[in-house]
Amino acid sequence: MRAVHVIDSHTGGEPTRVVIDGGPNLGAGSFAEQFERFQQEHDSFRASIVNEPRGSDVLVGALLCEPTDASCTVGVMFFNNQGFLGMCGHGTIGLVATLAHLDALPVGTHRIETPAGVVTATLHEDGTVDVENVASYRASSGISVTANGSTFIGDVAYGGNWFFLTKSPVETINVDRAAELTSLAIDIRQHLADAGITGQDGAFIDHVEFFTSPGDPQNDSRNFVLCPGGAYDRSPCGTGTSAKLACLAAEGKLQPGAVWRQESIVGSVFTGSFQWSDQPNHIIPTIRGRAFITSEATLLIDPADPFAAGFSQ
Repeated sequence: MRAVHVIDSHTGGEPTRVVIDGGPNLGAGSFAEQFERFQQEHDSFRASIVNEPRGSDVLVGALLCEPTDASCTVGVMFFNNQGFLGMCGHGTIGLVATLAHLDALPVGTHRIETPAGVVTATLHEDGTVDVENVASYRASSGISVTANGSTFIGDVAYGGNWFFLTKSPVETINVDRAAELTSLAIDIRQHLADAGITGQDGAFIDHVEFFTSPGDPQNDSRNFVLCPGGAYDRSPCGTGTSAKLACLAAEGKLQPGAVWRQESIVGSVFTGSFQWSDQPNHIIPTIRGRAFITSEATLLIDPADPFAAGFSQ
């Protein structure tokens, strides 16, 4: 019987499950080499933690790791019901809240090693967290995609993951339309793949983001984000908001240091801002949000269980 100690939280409604103890031994080598070993040799562990019957399709997992970069406080590898993520904004906020809950991370600024690169997280006295994300940028614009009989114009951008962000606002974004919006976003993603539209170096565009006017006039926009495994993001999506900031910056619609308030499908809010990177046309986005601890548990994995590795819908 394998015992895995986890702590669950939610960031703006989107859950994160941090593996504190009982994870796989990823061996030595660089962080990238360990991440590759995680993907190639321990996929069943990933599935057992986030998939049914112990998890759900919406859950994002975070494996706590020793950093290989000496300047970092901690390392983390994110995963979901489909596979592995280079970076996760809401998950990083959840990780910081979890470590603070364990008295393992004081108020202040900390560097965190992720497969996408090193990010900086600042824990504030009020529990909010700023995540200075990896360099983000718009790769292409004016991309036309026809799905479900409608044409969508959008941008391809990177914010730690690859996104297609629609320019024309959809009529309504709310939970009642979640199934409809999910189906439409999956169709768009498939059409992008069929047309050979990718991110840099042929990277698969695994996130699709819609926008509309916010429910609260204090906010700037409301979004819907399709995640790789087919679930939608309950939060405003940290990497998705980073990609949005990159597009706004590229169009001159948001200036460095100005605040963008991104509202999610459930009404939760991330605030975002950016500074220009040393890399041409790249930004360094900072996303602020807050996570709340929801449970602490020991997961038990019985090797005789036919669903020990879980299953996904």
